[in-house]
Amino acid sequence: MLMKRYLLTMAALLLCVGAVAAKKEKKPVQYNEKGEIIKTGLNFGPLPAVAYDADKGFQLGAILQIYNYGDGSKYPNYFNRWYMEASWFTKGSMLFQFQHDNKNLIPNVRWSTSVSYNIDKAFDFYGFNGYGAYYDFERMGLSNDKKAIKNGAEPDPLLYRYNPFYRINKTTLYAKSDFIGHITEDLYWEVGYHFRWYNQDKIDRVSINKKKNWYDTFPSGPDSFANVKQEDMRTELDDRAYMPTLFEQYMDWGIIKSGEVYNKNGKPHMFDSSIRLGLMYDTRDKEGAPTRGIWAEGHVILAPKWLGSSNSYYRYGLTFRNYWPIVDNDVLTFAYRLSYEGTFGKVKGQQNPYYALSYNTIMGNESDKDGFGSYRTTRGIQRTRLVGLDMGLWTVEFRYKFVDFKLWKQNMAFSLTAFTDGSVVTRGLDMSFNGDASAFPSYKAYMEGRYAEVPEARQAKSYKLVNEGTPYEVHTLKEIPHATFGLGLRFIMNTNFIVAFEYGMPVTRLLKKDNPYYKQDGNGAFYINLGYLF
Repeated sequence: MLMKRYLLTMAALLLCVGAVAAKKEKKPVQYNEKGEIIKTGLNFGPLPAVAYDADKGFQLGAILQIYNYGDGSKYPNYFNRWYMEASWFTKGSMLFQFQHDNKNLIPNVRWSTSVSYNIDKAFDFYGFNGYGAYYDFERMGLSNDKKAIKNGAEPDPLLYRYNPFYRINKTTLYAKSDFIGHITEDLYWEVGYHFRWYNQDKIDRVSINKKKNWYDTFPSGPDSFANVKQEDMRTELDDRAYMPTLFEQYMDWGIIKSGEVYNKNGKPHMFDSSIRLGLMYDTRDKEGAPTRGIWAEGHVILAPKWLGSSNSYYRYGLTFRNYWPIVDNDVLTFAYRLSYEGTFGKVKGQQNPYYALSYNTIMGNESDKDGFGSYRTTRGIQRTRLVGLDMGLWTVEFRYKFVDFKLWKQNMAFSLTAFTDGSVVTRGLDMSFNGDASAFPSYKAYMEGRYAEVPEARQAKSYKLVNEGTPYEVHTLKEIPHATFGLGLRFIMNTNFIVAFEYGMPVTRLLKKDNPYYKQDGNGAFYINLGYLF
């Protein structure tokens, strides 16, 4: 799975360093007790964003981080921070993001705000309840033998690239404003308002199939072959059936309610308006790359309809982070994180809307992250692999700073990280089949008629269907922790500007092929991103 900033090169680091180094120091260089140069004033960190995804195309964009250290009295902590990103994808996706963290505008109160607009035409959707939604990794790996085709073999249209089956079309406008103030020296209150506008619907097949060979396209019915010469395909496949995505199947089966996707006018427009209240305990020695201390917080999220939400829901989040210096002077640090997110309360007997469950809630100077799965939550498994009502996660890291030096009056370092991540759904959504099969003489007839092109054995293996009397042998897996492990390399400048290169592998990848959990979390993933996870 290709992630954000996937093909970023070391040239980006040189650009960043050069830009920052170009800034002239107006005051004599001063050092703190650790021998670091005390930074003052504004420090800039520009970075190109370059990536590629088979379904979204190439990503081209730019990132700019600005840190204001003021008179340097709080270094390595900053007074203010700005983060700006603009990225475009060749097949129509785009991301615009602005973040601002201000510690001195309001006396004794930290104000963090952000606005983002994200169009993702191939956003991951793997179903609900973790392993309760079977991941068909075998089908995902199917593709045509390009070498054989070049030698004259006839391509098989059924061996299409299967990625779009686990994708939705997602557009989100997100804005937030959080305030954090002191209760005691280390204890803080948190109050925030978060707003989202969602447009989540089935994938745009025209965009997904753009510029692909006809035998690589995602099945869209007879129109899939409109521009294909008759002699280039098998006659019996001329009217290949429409292949529904997993999201469309969940809609048909009633697992995702229509009111969670479409408004009264039939438009896929949902509003999420919430108030967040919380407490935070923070004894970190520094924010960007802490080496000692505790960072813990708990918050509740209240999103009633009277506040403007399309569907009422209520959530809570608990997180505990701890940092232990094993070797002094920031050389070796042991860090771990325990987090739990859950829902409470029901509105007219309905469970919380699915779109409010697929992200990791965050207050303060960062925005909510899509999860659980992938970067920021569980490195090495698919993005949003886990979606449930209640979920937990852990992260354990050893952070080793193996080199520390000064260059162009900047504090620079390289660090290695060994980690293990994990997450689990502890309470899942109702997966009962509620679809209307009245037009068919039996449930089996409905399934065979609706998805005739999917082999029966494959169909039974691929989807968790909870329905008494179903003639199919249902393949279900018990939910257990999704564990990963991996290594990372980080470039650190002035403590706060950090570029991370990491690879994570799921434990299921190491199991024997006959184990039912084999590859249920994918094949692993490589990431290039900014900062530490926590």
